[in-house]
Amino acid sequence: MSLANKLAEERRARLAAERLLEQKQAELHAANRKLGKHARALSHEIHETRAEVQTVRDENLRVKSDLSEAHQKVEIAERRLWHSIATIQDGFAFFDADSQMIAANHAYLAVFDGLEAVQPGISYVEILQFITEEGIVNIGAHAPHIWREHMLDRWQQATPEPEVIRLWNGHYIKLIDQRGPDGDVVSLALNITDTIRYETELKEARRRAETANRAKSTFLANMSHEIRTPMNGVVGMADLLMDSDLTEEQRLYASTIKHSGEALLVIINDVLDYSKIEAEKLVLHTAPFDLERCIHELVTLMQANARDKGLDLLVDYDLFLPTRFIGDTGRIRQILTNLLGNAIKFTETGHVLIRVTGVPPAADEAAMINVSIEDTGIGIPPDKVDHIFGEFNQVEDDRNRKFEGTGLGLAISQKLIRMMQGDIWVESTPGEGSSFGISLTLPLAAPEDAADPVLPRSAARALIVEPQAASRDILERQLAALGLDVVSCASGAEALTLACPEIDIVLCDHNMAGMDGLELAEALRAAGHTIPIALLSQNTGYAEQDPGRAHVQVVLQKPAPRRVLIDTLAVLLPSDQTMPKAARTMRVLAAEDNKTNRLVFSKMLTSLDIELQFAENGREAVELFHSFRPDVIFMDISMPEMDGKEATRTIREAEDPGAHVPIVAMTAHAMQGDEADILAAGLDHYLTKPLRKADIIARITAACPPDARAPQPAPTTAQAG
Repeated sequence: MSLANKLAEERRARLAAERLLEQKQAELHAANRKLGKHARALSHEIHETRAEVQTVRDENLRVKSDLSEAHQKVEIAERRLWHSIATIQDGFAFFDADSQMIAANHAYLAVFDGLEAVQPGISYVEILQFITEEGIVNIGAHAPHIWREHMLDRWQQATPEPEVIRLWNGHYIKLIDQRGPDGDVVSLALNITDTIRYETELKEARRRAETANRAKSTFLANMSHEIRTPMNGVVGMADLLMDSDLTEEQRLYASTIKHSGEALLVIINDVLDYSKIEAEKLVLHTAPFDLERCIHELVTLMQANARDKGLDLLVDYDLFLPTRFIGDTGRIRQILTNLLGNAIKFTETGHVLIRVTGVPPAADEAAMINVSIEDTGIGIPPDKVDHIFGEFNQVEDDRNRKFEGTGLGLAISQKLIRMMQGDIWVESTPGEGSSFGISLTLPLAAPEDAADPVLPRSAARALIVEPQAASRDILERQLAALGLDVVSCASGAEALTLACPEIDIVLCDHNMAGMDGLELAEALRAAGHTIPIALLSQNTGYAEQDPGRAHVQVVLQKPAPRRVLIDTLAVLLPSDQTMPKAARTMRVLAAEDNKTNRLVFSKMLTSLDIELQFAENGREAVELFHSFRPDVIFMDISMPEMDGKEATRTIREAEDPGAHVPIVAMTAHAMQGDEADILAAGLDHYLTKPLRKADIIARITAACPPDARAPQPAPTTAQAG
């Protein structure tokens, strides 16, 4: 091989070696770069791991610090809790699920009077054993083992009932145990000695108060009875005396006696009712009653007071409303009496009108009834309207300072209305008058007489002679509603010009200026008119005694109840229907042991067409029931030999089936419960003394049987001669 070739081959070998070296160096450099990168990554990971480890270490230290702080707080709270439990006066203890005591405060352990065995670790059964053996609890007549069994049974219940025990020293402890979800028990022992003593004192005070209240009620009942009995004679005889022939001075004396007696009775009633309402002892007694009759009876009673002041008392009862309802007639009457009495008291001129309105109810439904008492009196200032319903309140000013009273009437009325679920209100204009109204929802009652009233002949023409515009308007509306053609005027002189053959009936007022009703009747007869005349009078007694009475067919009490008005028109304007005439006199028996009261009773009924007999005691009343066969009996309750209740029971036992005789109680007993007790003996009605003439006549009239003549003179179509 030539030298040139060898050199070329060496050169090629050297170049290949250089290239290999460069390649290896590149690979080495790449490996170094990769190793460096990996080393950097590993270094960063190591750094992060070290940081995380440090964080965990720091967190562990913080948690340990928090746990230590929380543990300290728990220890502080526990010390405070136990300190609080230790300082309270009541016992406090913990028991585990096995009824072993875990802990207890000093008050709980002090009950055991230093027994060292009673401490944490003792069982509940052992505690009961110590209690009975050491006499710590007064278990009374119970045997120790019986008492322990009772207490253990109670302890083992899921929710033990509270138990009151009495310690040997007289203290009372109330045990309240609460079982937890794991069976452990928290036990409280509350010292209720002061509470027990207070309750004992309260019971004793209540007993004394009830004893005093019974004594007060007995005193009030006796006082009411003892006062009412002589007042019956005082007021009744004064009333009769005023109807006799007296001089003006004598009439003034008699009037003063009567009004003073009635004022005393109002005060007695107000005090009794107010005391019963305040004691929440007043109870409503509902029964069927006739609202229109009740109102007219009140008007009759108040008529004398109104007449003395020259006032007209008017009643406007909606002809389309029923009259029979179910309610407490005594309390409704009391409310209306108060409102009507106030209206008359505070009215000097004009009239007082009782207006009854409402919507006729459907069958078997209750009726909403509105009764308003409207007057033309002094009125009430707007700022005093609410004031008048307060206790002992009246509107104080120069105009009404002269009016006397307890100031309880309206307050009592408001409370009674609220008890009946009703409402009471007042509207007033000073100087013009006031309107007091009540609203009640009352169930309907069956009518006493199922027979329909005999309506007057239709298309008849009536002449009304009435100076009072309000009264004239009421009569016009009533007669028009009955189908009559109405002509009206305000004086007798006008009536004489209107009288003609086309007029079928004349209704005239008694008291009219210039020419009164009886003078008008005489003038009509003198002019040749034979028209039937009905006289409306506020004082029927005077009208009946007047010689001019011969010129009128009938004298009606003004205002006249609508049934009386309809019956009168039916008689004076005959229809196709005929009315049977009764044959015999109605028989009335009154049992009354007091001679004065018998005299008053008989004098009150002298104007009636009845046969009246008296019994002086209950035994005589029973005998006369068999021999006299009365249509109605008025029975005094307090009588010698046999009282009214026993006599009534005897009469009821002897009655023939279906021949029920109405018996009306006459009594001075007017306290709560007296009426119910008396009616339970078999009596039908209840009248308190002093008796009112209108009440007695109303009961007699209601009891009149079909075969007897009406006790009051009936209207007649006979013309005056």
